[in-house]
Amino acid sequence: MKDPIKSEPLAGRRFEKKRAARRRIVEATRRIIAQGGFQGASVAEIARAADVATGAVYLHFADKDTLLSEVFRLLTAREVEAVAEAAARGQTARERLRSAVEAFVARSIRGRRQAYALIAEPASPTIEAERIVVRAAFARIFANVVDAGMLRREFPEQDPAVAAAGIIGAITEALVRPLSPERPTLDRPAETLMREIVAFCLRAVSAREPPLAGKKPRRRP
Repeated sequence: MKDPIKSEPLAGRRFEKKRAARRRIVEATRRIIAQGGFQGASVAEIARAADVATGAVYLHFADKDTLLSEVFRLLTAREVEAVAEAAARGQTARERLRSAVEAFVARSIRGRRQAYALIAEPASPTIEAERIVVRAAFARIFANVVDAGMLRREFPEQDPAVAAAGIIGAITEALVRPLSPERPTLDRPAETLMREIVAFCLRAVSAREPPLAGKKPRRRP
């Protein structure tokens, strides 16, 4: 008969060992994506970097896609949080929008390979679905800033959701080519690229055009 006093610490050590291995796998995957994108994240390479057997990866994750999706969520959650924090800085909506766009662009340029992987690298349908969720999270941040700008009469009346989607689309499209791993360096100074993207986003929400006939822009609830 097993001694319950001895078996409990043993079970605890096994649990901690298993949890530590899982953390190493996730961290190794994060590093590999940061350096070589999803294309470099083979299960064999992940196992080697995590110092575990290849089969051990499947003890913690059903398949490679499940692992990559978890790491994708982890990485993008940090980016969303950073942009949200930036969007809270500033006395005016214009300052907040500038701060948020600058944070997005600056972080992308600093971690170019990782940013390209998260934004545009061809990936599985599971990752593509995750990208839609993340874009929606970023859009909510920008929509709140646009809405605040409308209330303060800094921005003209417009649909904040449409404006936010346009901002996200403009930022990501403007970054795809400069961040591409096929381009070893930026084709222009980082400060210039950031300034142009920020200026475009500010112009996009500040332009005053006559409203559509018979329709009023929808305010966010």
